[in-house]
Amino acid sequence: MGSDTESTNDTDRMAAWLAPFRRAFTAPTWRRVLVLASGAILSPGRRTVCSALRAVGLSDARDFSSFHRVLNCGRWNARGLARILFLGLVSALVPDGPVIIGIDDTLERRTGRKIAARGIYRDPVRSSHGHFVKASGLRWQVFMLLTPLPWTARVWGLPFLTLLCPSERYARERGRPHRKLTDRARQGLLQIARWLPGRQIVAVSDSSYASIDLLNAVRHHVCMIS
Repeated sequence: MGSDTESTNDTDRMAAWLAPFRRAFTAPTWRRVLVLASGAILSPGRRTVCSALRAVGLSDARDFSSFHRVLNCGRWNARGLARILFLGLVSALVPDGPVIIGIDDTLERRTGRKIAARGIYRDPVRSSHGHFVKASGLRWQVFMLLTPLPWTARVWGLPFLTLLCPSERYARERGRPHRKLTDRARQGLLQIARWLPGRQIVAVSDSSYASIDLLNAVRHHVCMIS
């Protein structure tokens, strides 16, 4: 009985902490999100759905599969969550002055027939200027708030928005126009500017984003350093 009460109290505390994100989910999905968030915090190693459920003692739950469906078919608003997270970070860490945004792309190594959007990309970790290594996976474009944290002396990149960037072959096979990294960066930066009207936004990226079309598209909203 004491264990059940303690578990309920933990869930209530987690719900209070994550309350700003509640409106992005339906009621059934939100209940499972609280469980997965608690499990992800407690899980050692890889934070998969299975490891999260094991961490909170639900590995034998009858509705085990419903937690997997949160990510692949649950009803929730990813862009709305990104906005809430971004505005919360800005309010807590950058209440005034310029807001500095970092942009980079990263490779999530994934294989399997059901990973439809995967492609073959340069592996940035294993490659060097003289050595090219390819890897299979999903390419994500990441937007980060760059800011020092009160308890450290260094600048941290705090991700708040990620965009999936399928390969050109993936788009061609489905009869869709291919969107380059710079096209998605434009979309993301203009969205961020709409979320934060009246604030100066500085975007920092590597030379792969040094595109005249991109710079021209965002120059009235964002100061771009590439």
